[in-house]
Amino acid sequence: MNNNTDPLAQRVVETLKRTRRTLATAESCTGGLLASRITDVSGASEVFGYGWVTYANEAKMTQLGVEPHLLESHGAVSEQVAQAMAVGARRIAKSDYAIALTGVAGPNGGTPAKPVGTVFIALATVEGVQVKKCFFSGERGEIKRLASDTALEMLVAGS
Repeated sequence: MNNNTDPLAQRVVETLKRTRRTLATAESCTGGLLASRITDVSGASEVFGYGWVTYANEAKMTQLGVEPHLLESHGAVSEQVAQAMAVGARRIAKSDYAIALTGVAGPNGGTPAKPVGTVFIALATVEGVQVKKCFFSGERGEIKRLASDTALEMLVAGS
């Protein structure tokens, strides 16, 4: 491993290679940062085939099959939508794992119920879906980085 390699992403790719598993990503608030970190690892193409940035609700619905009623009832930043994004990504990609992130990276867009830094991360596997609700603080870039770190850690733990 060279000094420029992201150790967490490297670990995810190595684990997936070793276990012969595949991964897809579906991102909203991180805007592709997670997929970028994974694809920065040499050999990631062996385990990573699909990645979506579904920033708009319309994209979540048309690209990942998120049901409109989930967005209307719970909002884009919710456990239900994160779960639907992950399930949709895993189904479409036919991957072993799919991870989805949706949240409020800031500095605007927060509400009392879902303040800036609220992020839902869902990991879909053959066994089901695990969703983690997180609260991160910091500037927009820091929140995106912390969310992608947490997603990578969930992948390491779940694979």
